[in-house]
Amino acid sequence: MTKTLDLGCGPNPKNPFLATEIFGIDIVDFGNPNIKVADLAIDSIPFDDNSFDFLSGFDFLEHIPRVLYLGRERKQPFIDVMSEAWRVLKPGGEAFFATPAFPRPEAFQDPQHVNFISENSILYFTEPVWIDLCWSYGFKGKFEVIQHVWATDALKICEGSFYQNVPYHLIWHLRAVK
Repeated sequence: MTKTLDLGCGPNPKNPFLATEIFGIDIVDFGNPNIKVADLAIDSIPFDDNSFDFLSGFDFLEHIPRVLYLGRERKQPFIDVMSEAWRVLKPGGEAFFATPAFPRPEAFQDPQHVNFISENSILYFTEPVWIDLCWSYGFKGKFEVIQHVWATDALKICEGSFYQNVPYHLIWHLRAVK
């Protein structure tokens, strides 16, 4: 029995790892008991630690702000979301993100894209030289890279999932190190 969580799932959570149980989170209430309602720019992922074998976010990370002020409180939602993803994954659990990225113009054209990802953004969550800095920003966790490619370069990304022919999407396939 395996469980997956799709962030920003809309009415139909994706299941790229072919897990046996599928859950999602979205800002909209679709009336589906397996989809929790949360605004991950300000809310935590509403599941317990080490709950999921897999986690995905298709066209999601670019909608999470890097910095947000709530009154006089400063939050770092992008770092918080990555911490939360790590928290809810089981040890060795896998995360899959596909997001429009710099330098492609599609990363900037949608007015709701508020987080601009580059090929090097992943380093802050995975590489020893950069992760210490990210920890100082409040990141809680560590990932290792399984695959980090542009979608046009990807072959089979994960079980049952091909994410090709979207040339402006950067793929992060990560493993939670715990």
